[in-house]
Amino acid sequence: MVSALDQLKATGTTVVCDSGDFATIAKYKPQDATTNPSLILAASKKPEYAKLVDAAIEYGKKHGDGIDGQIEAAMDRLLVEFGKEILAIIPGRVSTEVDASLSFDKKASIDKALHIIDLYKSAGIDKSRVLIKLASTWEGIQAARELQGKHGVNCNLTLMFSQVQAIAAAEAGAFLISPFVGRILDWYKANTGKDYAPHEDPGVKSVQNIFNYYKKFGYKTIVMGASFRNIGEIIELSGCDYLTISPSLLEELYNSEQPVPKKLDAEAAKTLDIQKETYVDDEPKFRFALNEDAMATDKLAQGIRGFAADARTLRAILKAKLQA
Repeated sequence: MVSALDQLKATGTTVVCDSGDFATIAKYKPQDATTNPSLILAASKKPEYAKLVDAAIEYGKKHGDGIDGQIEAAMDRLLVEFGKEILAIIPGRVSTEVDASLSFDKKASIDKALHIIDLYKSAGIDKSRVLIKLASTWEGIQAARELQGKHGVNCNLTLMFSQVQAIAAAEAGAFLISPFVGRILDWYKANTGKDYAPHEDPGVKSVQNIFNYYKKFGYKTIVMGASFRNIGEIIELSGCDYLTISPSLLEELYNSEQPVPKKLDAEAAKTLDIQKETYVDDEPKFRFALNEDAMATDKLAQGIRGFAADARTLRAILKAKLQA
C-alpha cells in the first residue's frame, strides 16, 4: 500500500514541513519549509545547532551598534542561518518571519523584510527562494502589497483565521497565505465545549471556504493550510494548494495507509455560488469585519503575543551569549 503521505502528494497538494529541525526536513522530502520564532527557539536550544547560534553571535558582534544593536543583528542573522541550512535540503522555498512586534507597523515590517532579503543575498541565496512571513493584520497585508508589487519579494501572510483576512491578502497580491486550522478548532472547542469530527471541524471549513473563494474568482495566491491538530484535518484538506505539517503528523501520515481521496477541487469551486467581497483601500471596513469575528480577533491577538514572546526569549538567549 501507498502511505497516506504519498497519497496526499498525489492529490496535487504540495507538502511543506513546519519545522526548524534539519533531520526531520530531510526525512520527509517536502518541497518547502516554514519557520517561525517558536520553531527557531526550540531548535536553537539543541546542541547540534550551536554552530548556527555561534555564527549569529559573531555576526552580531561585528555588525551591531551597542548591545541592543548586536542582539538585533544576531537575531536577524540567526533566522537566515537556519533558512540557509534548510534551503540546502529542500528544492523550494523557506519562510522566514518578520518579528511579530512589528505586526502593526507597515514601514518597519517592510524595512525588516528587505533587510532579511539582503542577508540572504549576502549568503548567496536569491530572494526567489525566500518567503517573508507577516502577520495578517491590516498593516501586515499592506506591507505585503508593497513588498510584492514594488520590490518583487514574495510574502507568506500568517496568523490567518478568517475569510476577511484571506480576501484582503489576495487583493494585495500576496504570494501565499497560511490559514491556521488547529488554532481555530482550539477556540471553538474552548468556547462551545464540543468535539468536532474532521469533516465538521471549523478550521477545516475555514480553509475550504478560502480555497473555494480563491478558485472561484481566479486569485493566484496560494492557500497553505497550517497548524494542524490531527491527520483527519489534513486528509479533509487533500487537494489544497499547499499544507504545512509538523514533524509528528508527517510521521503519522508516513506510517499510515489510510485512504486519502482528493477533497478540494479548483475546477469544482468555479461552479459554486459565492458572493464577492472587497477590502481594497478600505481599512475601516476590514477592521470592522475582522472585529465582528470574535474567534479571528482573539486568535490573531493571541498568536502575535505568542510569537513576540518567543522572539523575546530568543533575544535573551542571544544577549547572554553576547555578554559572556
